[in-house]
Amino acid sequence: EKEIWNRERLSLQKSLKQADAELSKLRAELRSEAFLRELGSDTENAVLRRIYGKYLRAESFRKALIYQKKYLLLLLGGFQECEEATLALIARMGGQPSYTDLEIITHHSKGFTRFRSAVRVSIAISR
Repeated sequence: EKEIWNRERLSLQKSLKQADAELSKLRAELRSEAFLRELGSDTENAVLRRIYGKYLRAESFRKALIYQKKYLLLLLGGFQECEEATLALIARMGGQPSYTDLEIITHHSKGFTRFRSAVRVSIAISR
């Protein structure tokens, strides 16, 4: 009978040790999951902050491009008005062909006008 009790006691001690080991394993797993959740939320926040920062930079760049486009369009409009005023002044000076004659002479193809505009834009950008 004593041997039976000893065997039962040993088997119960083994099962108790196994239960303790399993309990400590589950506690460690729970701690690691909680740590990962905590870390994960920080990581997600960092990712969201980084993406929002990229968005803000892209938006700022887009607004700067819009501003530059408007500036260049105004600049090209100013060149066109300046050219027309110069031609009108030359026509009024006399001794030169009239403004209408100059308009016929200086009438260029659409491609040439685009090329001239592109050159003026590149000059304005380099300045």
